[in-house]
Amino acid sequence: MRFFLLLSFLYAPIYAQDVYPKDFFRSPLDIPLQLSGNFGELRSNHFHAGFDFRTQQKEGLNIYASGDGYISRIKISPYGYGKAIYIDHPNGFTTVYGHLKMGSATVEKYIREAQYKQESFEVELFPKPDELKVAKGDIIALSGNTGGSEGPHLHFEIRDTKSEKIINPLFFGFDKIILDNKKPVLQNLLAYPIDANSEINGAKVPVMVDIRLAEDGSYIAEKITANGRIGFGISAYDKCDYSPGKNGVYKVENYVNGQLSYGYEFNTFAFDESRYINALIDYPRYRKTGQRVQRLFRRQSNDFSLIRTDESNGAILMDPNMNKVSRLEISDFYGNNIVINIPIEYALPATAAAAEAKSSGYLVSATRDTNLEKGGFSVFVPAKSFYEDTFVNFEVDGNVMTFGNDDIPVHSSFNVTIDDRSIAEQDREKTFVASVNGSRLGYNSTKRKGSTFSTYTKNMGAFKLAKDVDAPKITSPKKIEGKLVKEGSISFTISDALSGIKDYKGYLNGKWVLFEFDYKSRRITHWFSTSDHAVDGRNDLKLVVTDNVGNSAIFETYFLRSQTP
Repeated sequence: MRFFLLLSFLYAPIYAQDVYPKDFFRSPLDIPLQLSGNFGELRSNHFHAGFDFRTQQKEGLNIYASGDGYISRIKISPYGYGKAIYIDHPNGFTTVYGHLKMGSATVEKYIREAQYKQESFEVELFPKPDELKVAKGDIIALSGNTGGSEGPHLHFEIRDTKSEKIINPLFFGFDKIILDNKKPVLQNLLAYPIDANSEINGAKVPVMVDIRLAEDGSYIAEKITANGRIGFGISAYDKCDYSPGKNGVYKVENYVNGQLSYGYEFNTFAFDESRYINALIDYPRYRKTGQRVQRLFRRQSNDFSLIRTDESNGAILMDPNMNKVSRLEISDFYGNNIVINIPIEYALPATAAAAEAKSSGYLVSATRDTNLEKGGFSVFVPAKSFYEDTFVNFEVDGNVMTFGNDDIPVHSSFNVTIDDRSIAEQDREKTFVASVNGSRLGYNSTKRKGSTFSTYTKNMGAFKLAKDVDAPKITSPKKIEGKLVKEGSISFTISDALSGIKDYKGYLNGKWVLFEFDYKSRRITHWFSTSDHAVDGRNDLKLVVTDNVGNSAIFETYFLRSQTP
């Protein structure tokens, strides 16, 4: 079995590189490509699904169709990819373009018609193959900074159209456009005692390991002494030519006495696997320090398809009278790599073996459903919500329930239910399950049946019921009432202190008009060019903003407009 796993690990990337067309796709930009993020890069709660191309710190650059095909999907959202366009190509692949400012004239007209028909800024559209055809090199949009973008750039992906798996764009010839002659950089090497009775250099806690450069260009780590089951972890990055950013590494392999122990490379993965980043990294360390250390072992197997490992899941067993050498290889797509040799010597335990410690809390299984109840509170954790069997605290103190803490990674949602019959019927519609963080409360989408409130969440911690009776706020950065508005747009800021904004609508002279929402600035903007509802003279404006429990705020004003230049 080990032999088969090793062969599949070695030959999979060779096969993968042969099945993708190398010259079908062109660059989506007409400027030199510089990466600010690469495929598989470690992000918050996910692996990066494509490339982030720099756009010279500005918006409005032409975005080109990378190949012939048709626009198969358009999604407009204040979050995530913001304004995004998807193109299906005849070769079985789909390209994705995210954080756009706007579509081309034809595309924008298609979007506007749908938005006004649905009376919503947020739309998801699926054009038919004959509606929005594109040729390679056609301008489909302008670059922007919409959605979750933290600065102007283009997010670009290539997917398998049928399976929707994301594929590293470097397989499609982008390795000839984006040059990389630089080796990856190892920032930190850590050694981990995996079991309670394992030790490294006489310690039962992770140990930082020093390395030095050898004459042959490889690195030699300081010798470590160990007993029991141990493993390694790294923090590393890679850089491309002509680009200052620190990107993720492509491939990591760890060999023990010449045999593959653990490894992965970012070729392709499914969207529902992206959260496995929290199983790959040392999650508690990340929560405490912000540093993402990639562990080269796992305590329990999970379904993450990129991992290749032996039957020990990457753990290295140090028995008496046994020395081992670990060879760690960190590589980029271009074959630039660094090698670190780590000598490991068995050492007698520095302290007597501790009696098996009794873990506190409740055991939540990684492979079976778990249900916990106390008073009017309950938590249901479906199988595979956790990456490994975990002891979790489950406590109720008055009207607050605590389930675990934010050091524990969760892969899929668990259910929190609170029953409180003391809440008056007239208050129940305004009540929700809140996350408690000190004095701050966070909204969770809540379903109610009678006096029972429930929510699904991936965030552990404290929960309670909270009531929101305050309406959202609408403010204008510029007083416009009764004044002539010469600008091409009008903007307002909307906010809600507790449950958050669910919906907003704008009406100009009694007709719905499009307001675009940027959640980063909490601003909604109407561009007069998107409708013909403004008239010469007086224009009446009405805004209705509703929060997640149904409280609404209404703002009404009027302004003057002149269509004469």
